[in-house]
Amino acid sequence: MNINLPNFNVKNLVKEAGSTISRVVQLTEEKLGTTERTEYDLHFQNLAERADVTKSWTEKIVRDTESVLIPNPQNRVEDFIFEKIEKTKPKRLSNLEHLALDMIEAGGDFGQDMAYGQALIKVGQAEQKLGQCEHDFIATSGICFTQPLRKFLDGEMKTISKERGILETKRLDLDACKNRVKKARSMLGQQSAERDLRVAQAEFDRQSEITKLLLDGISTSQASHLRHLHAFVQAQVRYYKQCGDVMEQLQRELAKMQHPKPRLRINSEDVDGPPSSVSMHSCDSDSTTTVGLGLDSDNDNIVHLLEDFNIDFDTSAISTV
Repeated sequence: MNINLPNFNVKNLVKEAGSTISRVVQLTEEKLGTTERTEYDLHFQNLAERADVTKSWTEKIVRDTESVLIPNPQNRVEDFIFEKIEKTKPKRLSNLEHLALDMIEAGGDFGQDMAYGQALIKVGQAEQKLGQCEHDFIATSGICFTQPLRKFLDGEMKTISKERGILETKRLDLDACKNRVKKARSMLGQQSAERDLRVAQAEFDRQSEITKLLLDGISTSQASHLRHLHAFVQAQVRYYKQCGDVMEQLQRELAKMQHPKPRLRINSEDVDGPPSSVSMHSCDSDSTTTVGLGLDSDNDNIVHLLEDFNIDFDTSAISTV
């Protein structure tokens, strides 16, 4: 019976284990301050610091934007899971849409022939339109803003972090080789250590250049992020304009449903008239429209009626029909 075993290279395993132990020793001595370490140049340090700041703030901006678009944290987690398994996100009603459905149903129960029932239905229909505008805004914002930023974090920033980790490993190997050269006692041992040092120095320099190129690319990424930010603002402008248009249309429709109040002219001022149950007439006199009370009694009845409305008046200024 033949069993296929993995082809392990024992020498490579031993070499890798030795390198790992050497790095741990080097790092420990650096922490204790008993050995020197190779410092990165100032330009590299500035690039690395900018990368850290960019990563930190981009993560916060993505989280905050998603919290604004989808306030419910449970829904955000659910959407994230469906996104990872590459399945369609579940369609759920927003709070506005729940409100809209309840208003429309309540208006139907109260009666469409009643003013309140009609108004509830009108408002509910407008809330439905607002809910659809909200869905469109959330989808557009994800495509034009949060998804590109998250792609940057999952792609470019992860690559930079990986290459920086490799560079730090090469730096530890380089410093460990420098220490071995200092501690070499025999001529043969010194030659071997110096050969390892040259190799470690070359690998460190090469990895340093690769990492610098990646860090320099963050400037290009930020220019791209600026375009995405502009697109997000445009989406907001469009969303709020659509919502404003819906509400203005609703306001006009509700205004048409209201019955106009009669007006009285008293002492040359217009005031709200009595309830519609009181008959009112208009009459023209000297090109001035004066509203008189259609009462068959004398002016005392008019005075008492106006007192009920708490109106200060001059009885001589009251025109009667």
